[in-house]
Amino acid sequence: MRYLCLYKSVETGPPTQAEMESMGALIQEWSSAGTLLAAEGCLPSARGMRVRLSGGKITVTDGPFTESKEVIGGFAIIEARSKDHAIDLVKSFLEVAGDGESEVRELHPQAAV
Repeated sequence: MRYLCLYKSVETGPPTQAEMESMGALIQEWSSAGTLLAAEGCLPSARGMRVRLSGGKITVTDGPFTESKEVIGGFAIIEARSKDHAIDLVKSFLEVAGDGESEVRELHPQAAV
């Protein structure tokens, strides 16, 4: 089963060299095991935008989004044997990433191409 994991944190600036090395080791471990299918960190919300459709009208709002209490710091798509396995993987990720939370959502099965 594939899961989308959204990491939410308070924007505190770029990670330290030690944090980057710890995350790099975890990424390498998961990639080698076939657990990590994709992952990216997100730039600060000041570089983002929100696109909204409401009442047939599209609006675009540039960041930063200071009203957000939770900022998405990155995402990963993982392959897990079960929901419990996905939770265990995310727990180990949070131990490396630090304070924050990860929303975990199962993805629809991939259609044959």
